[in-house]
Amino acid sequence: MISRLHIGIFGKVNSGKSTLLNALTSQEAALVSSEKGTTTDPVYKAMEISGIGPVVFIDTAGYDDDSNLGILRIEKTKDAAKKADMAIVMFSDTDIEKGISWIAALKEQNAKIIVVVNDMENNNAAEIASKLKLKLNEQIIIANALKKQNIEEVREALIKNAPSDEEIDITGNLVSENSLVMLVMPQDIQAPKGRLILPQVQTIRELLDKKCVVVSCGTDKIDETLAVLSRAPDLIICDSQAFKIASGKKPKESKLTSFSVLFAAYKGDMETFLNGAKAIGNLTKDSHVLIAEACTHAPLSEDIGRVKIPNLLKQKFGNLSVTIVSGMDFPKDLSKYNLIIHCGACMFNRKYVLSRIEQAKRQSIPITNYGIAIAHLQGVEVTQTHSS
Repeated sequence: MISRLHIGIFGKVNSGKSTLLNALTSQEAALVSSEKGTTTDPVYKAMEISGIGPVVFIDTAGYDDDSNLGILRIEKTKDAAKKADMAIVMFSDTDIEKGISWIAALKEQNAKIIVVVNDMENNNAAEIASKLKLKLNEQIIIANALKKQNIEEVREALIKNAPSDEEIDITGNLVSENSLVMLVMPQDIQAPKGRLILPQVQTIRELLDKKCVVVSCGTDKIDETLAVLSRAPDLIICDSQAFKIASGKKPKESKLTSFSVLFAAYKGDMETFLNGAKAIGNLTKDSHVLIAEACTHAPLSEDIGRVKIPNLLKQKFGNLSVTIVSGMDFPKDLSKYNLIIHCGACMFNRKYVLSRIEQAKRQSIPITNYGIAIAHLQGVEVTQTHSS
């Protein structure tokens, strides 16, 4: 299954980033103005590019924003850079050093770089390109975003430099054609009315693409579903909160895992998460745990990250301290935490999750995932690893 490639557009204030985004998408996706600092928070625009497939463009605030809110805006731009699989870095004047430093930082995060000189009136684009050629090995494209000149060359450079698809999928080698897969999907108050949550939808689609036989049920219909099947499921995938129930009812020959465990490998680093789970055994009533959730929904009484996991931890270790963050909030300094438990990250791309894992590793803080943590806390043995 292919996740949307994230393409960030970076540059100084009024360098033409939003205009380029509008030209590339052939839509008024971003507000354009001669006023400095028009783009404040990053603008995300999903679309399809022929030759690449589904992408998300990220239009960012200028990295030289000197307004009162400039520091905060630049922090948002740095966060967007962590998500960027590819980066278009725009130049519009001969002061190129800050842009070059951003290119170096983006390369450290393994982003593919496209360098664009915006050929604006009286800015001597050829001179800017000449200076850049002395400093960079990348192809340099001179384009006029406003007049939409050479935009096709930028699009072709994106196609040419797009990271190769590593074919990372959700279920890996746990299934093959004609595998019988049973999905246990409790529809509690967290579930959106009339819809399934994203990990369930993505998993079902992948299983259908792999030509598996897929059956679904709620937690209260496991026995009835197993009874009507002609054979035991090859694999049972459940919501992490249904681990204990599904484990007690599953046929001995059926493998068991959860959506969250599968997403630990699909969106993150399974080995790091498994090692991180070992730190659960070292927790005490004096420990401090950080729970990080990608979603920003309001807390609910059955919420897995805000309610159920903290309760499991406190039942086992006493009234330890738990801090919960959501969305893009994630502390820069992790030193006070003994463990980080991250959600399945269905709302983040893999590159952003890996950046958080790398941050935890740099600060020597163990990090694990919701599903792996719940299985560990409940003593449930699940199929935890798979390969693409």
